Amino acid sequence: MKKQNFFKGSVILMLSAVAAKLLGALFKIPLTNILGGVGMSYFSCAYSVFMPVYALTVTGLSSAVARLTAQSIALGMYENVRRIRRTAHLLFSAAGLAGGGAVALLAGKISEYSVGDDQAALAVMMIAPSVLFGCVTAVERGYYEGMRDMYPTAASQVFEGIVKAGAGLCLSGYVSAHGREIIVYFPGMTDIRALAAAAGILGVSLSSLGAVIFFGIMGIFRRSPKLKGESHIQSHREIAAELVRTALPVGISAVVTNLTALIDMWTMIGCISKFGTNIKPPAGISPEDMPQFIYGSFAGIALTVFNLVPSVTNMLGKGALPYITSAWEKKDMELLKHSTSQALFGSAFIAVPSAVGIGVLSKEILLFLFSRQTDEALLCAEPLRLLMPGMVLLCISSTVFSMLQAVGRADVPLKIMLMGTAVKLAGNIAMIPFIGAEGAALSTSVSYGVIAVLSLWIYFKYTGTAPDITPLLAVVYSGAMCGGAVWLVSDILQRPGASGFISLLIPVCIGGAVYLLSVWLSARKELSANS
Repeated sequence: MKKQNFFKGSVILMLSAVAAKLLGALFKIPLTNILGGVGMSYFSCAYSVFMPVYALTVTGLSSAVARLTAQSIALGMYENVRRIRRTAHLLFSAAGLAGGGAVALLAGKISEYSVGDDQAALAVMMIAPSVLFGCVTAVERGYYEGMRDMYPTAASQVFEGIVKAGAGLCLSGYVSAHGREIIVYFPGMTDIRALAAAAGILGVSLSSLGAVIFFGIMGIFRRSPKLKGESHIQSHREIAAELVRTALPVGISAVVTNLTALIDMWTMIGCISKFGTNIKPPAGISPEDMPQFIYGSFAGIALTVFNLVPSVTNMLGKGALPYITSAWEKKDMELLKHSTSQALFGSAFIAVPSAVGIGVLSKEILLFLFSRQTDEALLCAEPLRLLMPGMVLLCISSTVFSMLQAVGRADVPLKIMLMGTAVKLAGNIAMIPFIGAEGAALSTSVSYGVIAVLSLWIYFKYTGTAPDITPLLAVVYSGAMCGGAVWLVSDILQRPGASGFISLLIPVCIGGAVYLLSVWLSARKELSANS
């Protein structure tokens, strides 16, 4: 087996996540420019409804397979690993078929309930196959991750991103350019933007199919290792029960997480429709379309940027899971504490300067990324700034969730997420009528604060380990230094005629240099001890 240590495995996954997110940005940003705020509301409707189903059937899968695989390897039960893989494929392919079929059958009702008409139904139907394809891919990724081989997950993520960006933009761009000729083949559809959104969503389904094909081809040329050890093998029923016990709470937790997107959609469109907004409708947008325009801009722009960094730091949790599982099974508390400290420090090390930089430069970043959608970008600048504390807390809590799964407490994240979602719903209802999208952003940050505090407290209490906070305090201090440097340099560069790219690049580079130097000076002893 090509085992990697914690640092190497996490770096492999994070680099692949960065590449996948860059490809995702290459997809989402031009797509937003193609569809505009209203078109993105159809796209986001499909995604918002699809993600809870996908989360329930797919999200907990890879971590469940990875944990059982790592557990069997730690105990020397190598034959059991192969049976885990086969059982997971049978069990969750059936779940994927059921989930995808439910999404497709209910597409019309979902669209009418979500956006008030049936124009998003085709987009919902186009994304349904991703549920099945995602299940197959998640089993394969979890199998290799449990064996501490992160290369297959990394390569498949990059390949999936390439297919999504290429197919999604080509299809959406073509439909947008030739909408009048194509829409006649879709009776009942009246909005070309909805048709173009469905074409973009089809690219997402094709990318998930591409990941399945990737693992199929890899399986032809790469055989499973022949390992000798403990011959004990669990029955298919025992494995299936353990997989469900591990995956179901994680999946439900992910559903609850994705409910925040549905909460934003329902509360933003509903509250703005009822109470109105003081935002002047931009050219081409009627007052009646403003609720969809504000929600589509928030979901398609602010939340897109918000989710970039957590998707990278999530890889630290995935990378830590097999190591923490092994340490927990072997009762190696020193290794457990070491792996925990590495994962938390890694999450904070990436999240804090990213949040500070995005918060200080939110307007400049959005206008640069979404240069063709200046109205949407300006609307999202302040909400994005208010989302940044929540981004840091999300990065930390998602890492802790993976560690809780590793020590056999997959039930805890679900309970915590339910509390956080209740805070999110109450915050949206209380604040959106008064401050619009900023209220949705602020309630998101508050809810993730509750989630992070609870998850950290429960993990350390259950494992009996004590956190090493010195490196984390150094990160917070260095993040403040970084923010001050970025703000100062950005203010100096704000001159008429200055290049937007240069005005972004120089503050980012100087702020990053200040951050790295400050971390090194303030925590070099602790970092060398943990390396």
